[in-house]
Amino acid sequence: MPSLIGRFRKSREGRPDPAPSRLTYRIQRWMLTPGIRFGLRFGVPFCLVFVAGAGFMADEARRDRVQVMINDLRASIEERPEFMVNVMAIDGAGASVDDDIREVVPIDFPISSFDLELTQIRDEIIGLDPVKSADVRIRPGGVLQITVEERQPAVVWRSHEGLALLDDTGVHVAELGARNMHPDLPLVAGRGADQAIEQALHLFSVAKPLGPRMRGLVRIGERRWDLVLDRGQRIMLPAEKPVSALERVIAVSEVRDLLERDVAAVDMRLAARPTVRMTQNAVEDWWRIRQLNAGGQ
Repeated sequence: MPSLIGRFRKSREGRPDPAPSRLTYRIQRWMLTPGIRFGLRFGVPFCLVFVAGAGFMADEARRDRVQVMINDLRASIEERPEFMVNVMAIDGAGASVDDDIREVVPIDFPISSFDLELTQIRDEIIGLDPVKSADVRIRPGGVLQITVEERQPAVVWRSHEGLALLDDTGVHVAELGARNMHPDLPLVAGRGADQAIEQALHLFSVAKPLGPRMRGLVRIGERRWDLVLDRGQRIMLPAEKPVSALERVIAVSEVRDLLERDVAAVDMRLAARPTVRMTQNAVEDWWRIRQLNAGGQ
């Protein structure tokens, strides 16, 4: 029996140990980590493809051929009939504004919709003085649809540069050749008048009882208004609360016919001390009457 056990032990001692060495074990564990597995699965193939592509594109002739292929492929897609724009339609614009839009947006049709910068086209159109807002889109059927809203002139502004139309916010609409082209619009004059159009329109609204006697508003010193009437009369309004001052003058005029008399100006610049300035003829008549009364005594 002892001899059998001895022979068995000798046979086991002669065979190699199947367990891996410590270095092999560590290498196997390292290869099983997620980062290494990802690198071997994706990183190594990517690097090989990148190196091969870089070597292929290193030749200039090959790069040119690839670029031509890309351009041809892009053109074959962009120039398909369903992507082509053939005409431009403009709605909401008058004849002159229509011409201005076509001038600032010079597009040669047909053109691919991929070559149209709609935002840039819209900005160009809104940059026109008469245009308040614009919507630009491509309609089915290859139509570049432009819908605009024009600014509506509210006043005529007379400045040292000539006559101009302004909207109700004071934005320039268009130049005006002659006043009689828009006789229905109120007139403002003076430097800085365009910066206070909203206030001017309020004053015109309050002054409606004066009817056709109104000639317009003049901006004085870029801070206050003078209301000009016929016969050379003026209502000099203060810089602060001009509307209430004008309402007071109109109320007094309706009761006592103030503006129907020989009044040259009504000065309301000092609210606590309104002043009425008579015309030269009225002053002379007053002095003549005073002298007659003095002589009679």
